[in-house]
Amino acid sequence: MTFHGMYDSERQQYTVGKLRARAFQQCVVGVLNRSCPEMPSNLVNVSHELMINSLSDCLVNELVNVLSLSLSLPLTLHGLSLNIGGPEPLDINLIKNIKQFIQTHQCPLYSEHLSYCGDAGHLYDLMPIPFKKDAIRYVADRVQQVQDILGQRIALENVSYYAAPSQEMTELEFIDGVLEMADCDLLLDVNNIYVNSINHNYNAADFLQALPGHRASYMHIAGHYEEAKDLRVDTHGAAVIDPVWDLLALAYKTFGVKPTLVERDFNFPPLVELVAEVSHVRAIQKAVDLTHHAEGSYL
Repeated sequence: MTFHGMYDSERQQYTVGKLRARAFQQCVVGVLNRSCPEMPSNLVNVSHELMINSLSDCLVNELVNVLSLSLSLPLTLHGLSLNIGGPEPLDINLIKNIKQFIQTHQCPLYSEHLSYCGDAGHLYDLMPIPFKKDAIRYVADRVQQVQDILGQRIALENVSYYAAPSQEMTELEFIDGVLEMADCDLLLDVNNIYVNSINHNYNAADFLQALPGHRASYMHIAGHYEEAKDLRVDTHGAAVIDPVWDLLALAYKTFGVKPTLVERDFNFPPLVELVAEVSHVRAIQKAVDLTHHAEGSYL
């Protein structure tokens, strides 16, 4: 089972659950719903983020049957296979299938990773795009093509990376350049900032506060693996650590409270521990909201 938790303080709505449609013509679905005996009674609204690898390879009708219990609640889409920075042409059929799914189920948001994942085949990993000026133009043009087909803006996630090939500028300059030129939104992944700050030796708080936060549509937070003192791996397989919680609080204080998804893909503890992380998101959001109302503005 996979688990995501999102709390949107503005709509007073929790989202718990995650659905992932994997490749190999199959769907692997994990759903937590209100019938779960371990689910606290205050988690009253359940909806999902659907992580898609290839809707063209999925039996969408069967997927909809699985979702039928919660289709009245918001369903956001998060992609792994758009290959937005890859050398191969965009998969237009995939984009059209995503558009159809968005329209059918009124999905308010579709997001992807600012990376590439294919070259004459699927690499099944998120590879770093070179931080170069010509790469900004290349990626922005492809994002605009996707947005034109979908008829709506998309959000790009700042990704974790472990090498920076052919680097001509900073990661921050690259992200800002792509978002500005493509005129798209940001899926702000707080854990990825922390992981990258350790691996590439920069200040996570300074990096976060320099991002174009006005473009942030929502946020991700997760745990990671400590391979060495100077090497962290973004696994989504551990509890969120205190420095990442602190960074999330700073993100709220800087950009305002946003819907936030707690990611957990494996090494699942008891459900009560996972729900506690979602509740911790809520507590941070409420604390920041109270400070905001008292002071009249965010940082």
